[in-house]
Amino acid sequence: MTAGTFAPAPGRAPMRTIIGTQIRMELLLTARRGEAVVLAMGVPLLVLLGAGLTHATNLPTGDRLGFVVPGVLALTVMSTAFTGQAITTGYERSYGVLKRLGASPLTRPGLLLAKTAAVLVQIVLQVLFLGLVGVLVGWRPQFGDILPAAGVTVLAAAGYSGLALLLASVLKPETTTGAATLIYVLMLSVGGIMFAAPDLGPVGWFLLPLAAHAQALRDTLTDGASIPLSIWLALATWAVVWPAVAARKFRWE
Repeated sequence: MTAGTFAPAPGRAPMRTIIGTQIRMELLLTARRGEAVVLAMGVPLLVLLGAGLTHATNLPTGDRLGFVVPGVLALTVMSTAFTGQAITTGYERSYGVLKRLGASPLTRPGLLLAKTAAVLVQIVLQVLFLGLVGVLVGWRPQFGDILPAAGVTVLAAAGYSGLALLLASVLKPETTTGAATLIYVLMLSVGGIMFAAPDLGPVGWFLLPLAAHAQALRDTLTDGASIPLSIWLALATWAVVWPAVAARKFRWE
């Protein structure tokens, strides 16, 4: 065959290309949804400024910003990876978007991976922004323990994303919205963000992953201390169990 001759090569694109394309599409769609940005950034920012700079709530420490800012970073991870993800995916399923994706070369695990990866990209940008706001208003983090903080954040995001995708695939979109919002409000109330979390012992970290993540960020970024093994185990369990169940139970329609 001479040079320049058209040689068709039908076949599916490599899976990494398919997933990469879907990640870019997820990020583009998120950027176009103003309500998602407000949920992910607006509420945590208000909590940071309100609870961190005023005495509107009673905190178990005199270092208000050292307590509130890590909690707000954990809150924005949950807002994006769980609440926003669940609501968005639930309506995508209702509108038939997932059904169309199911007819494409994108596999079910590939879709879950793409959505989780897109969420992690968003979380990086949001955490950097909120962390910068915290520093500007007086928070002084310990950057020497940034890697453990990043590790627990990835685990928390993966667990939240798995649970969000599971709810979105088995419940009606209206029910998903209500359930995700209710869980978000409950976690905000008892997750140790604006108030001290209830002392439930090591088992409490499994029941309150937001509290576990917030405490881990306080240990590393505020106190420069190591993260308790019980928190690592709790968040790792969430990061393994919920994505695995979601991959097994996820439905396109």
